[in-house]
Amino acid sequence: MKKLNFIYFLFAFATLQSCTSDLDVKAEDTKVLTPEQLFSSPLGYKQALAGVYGNLSLTGTGDAGSSFLQGIDAGTSQFGRCMWYLQNLTTDEVVWTYENDEGVAELQRNTWTSSNPILLGMFSRTMAEVALANDFLRQSTPEKLSSYGISSAADIAEINMYRNEVKVLRAFAYYNMMDLFGKAPFITESDPLNFKGPQYNRQQLFTFIESELNTVIPNLKPARTNEYGRLDKAMAQMILAKMYLNAEVYIGTPKYAECMAKCTDVIGGGYVLKPNYLDNFKSDNHLSSEMIFTLQSDGVKTQNYGATTVMINGQVGSVEGNGSEFGVGGWGGALRLRKQFVQKFDGSQFANDARKTYTSGSRSIDIASISNAGQGYILHKYSNKTVGGIAGANSTFVDTDFPLFRLADAYLMYAEAQMRKDGATNSNNATTANTQSLTYINNLRERANSGSTSANVTQMQVTLDFIIDERARELHWEGHRRQDLIRFNKFGGGNYNWAWKGNIPNGTSFSSNLNVFPLPSASISANPNLTQNTGY
Repeated sequence: MKKLNFIYFLFAFATLQSCTSDLDVKAEDTKVLTPEQLFSSPLGYKQALAGVYGNLSLTGTGDAGSSFLQGIDAGTSQFGRCMWYLQNLTTDEVVWTYENDEGVAELQRNTWTSSNPILLGMFSRTMAEVALANDFLRQSTPEKLSSYGISSAADIAEINMYRNEVKVLRAFAYYNMMDLFGKAPFITESDPLNFKGPQYNRQQLFTFIESELNTVIPNLKPARTNEYGRLDKAMAQMILAKMYLNAEVYIGTPKYAECMAKCTDVIGGGYVLKPNYLDNFKSDNHLSSEMIFTLQSDGVKTQNYGATTVMINGQVGSVEGNGSEFGVGGWGGALRLRKQFVQKFDGSQFANDARKTYTSGSRSIDIASISNAGQGYILHKYSNKTVGGIAGANSTFVDTDFPLFRLADAYLMYAEAQMRKDGATNSNNATTANTQSLTYINNLRERANSGSTSANVTQMQVTLDFIIDERARELHWEGHRRQDLIRFNKFGGGNYNWAWKGNIPNGTSFSSNLNVFPLPSASISANPNLTQNTGY
């Protein structure tokens, strides 16, 4: 079976620990169960586990417009979509044509404020994940299992495995809060319901996440042995690798050796590069040997306006009308590429690069007007068709899973961490890539060139500037770009400008305080322990 079956229950016994005054769980249908009903059997615990996972893909129990976060719109609170907007739309990779859509213009023009609805949606959805995880952990203690009549040793062991996975999902939620907002209200299963958590800064969050993941990793299933849609050791290791790579940003302390170690663990987990790069982004990408963890999408079972539905429909050009290429109807040219991303593929070495999927046609590379869908090149990376060319069952809601973590990223993280450990810095662009790092980089280059070594690079060619450009070429539209630009000191500040950066057609610098987003004003109003980030 392709997808983890999201039997999604909104617990009648649990009001989510609110970060805004209107973030209460709203029961949408009759499938709301009491604890005694839900947890009367081991199956109930698996259904509850699916709910914690499901929050990353769904918005509610109804149709695509439903949301169990009362007062928060489904369209601005789907986890993958919000994450993609914040990590990609704010950067040099992409623009969204329809700026009347709530919150979009301020993000892509880098003029956001604490009232932006997409920021509220991301903050709320992510903290809802923490609340759902905490509720699961409260209901699965030894005392609770005994009270619900769960006594089989095998059942208890299986539920304890669920607990370990839920702790990783909670750590992942706090990782996103740390990265995006630089702080979060901190709440665990030991706190009472409706507890207004104290504010944890990046150092406190980093310490908690690191400790939690290192504690739980030995008790997770080995890489690639869990059922599809559920996490394993490699997912937890990837979170740690990301944290260690960005540790200088988060806590002011380099942890590059630790990043290399975690990447090595992931790489040793049995993952293999998919021979065809674009097969990673098709509707049967759950079959890819490269995927470490994805956000699931199913055009029938999980209809919502999540990241891959937005990207695949958005790719369709207003001039080209090429929705049939991707198995969707398309949204009239919603997404286009900024000039600076396109230029990452300039040069003869990229003539046959499979990652160079943009179309120019009669289009200008420059976007003089964001509202003009005919300006700017368009992308062909994602598809709602299988490797064999079969379109998904629904022409709007796609079957393509979002590749949150995949092997190629571990290769590039290892190379960057090794170079930085051995002396390369943002101000000292030394060529320090060792043999292992070059092997990983060239493995990706050969895969992008159908096995040919014609575009392989040497040590003298691999600087940190090369690495960040190669990350854009390999990982564009996968939710990493903002984080990468910040780590390379190319986001806030004037070291690198791109089209419409800072709300100027040719780009302009903006203050480095924008390297973290503001806490939503509604969240601060609801929790007096929270304080606003500097500069907002």
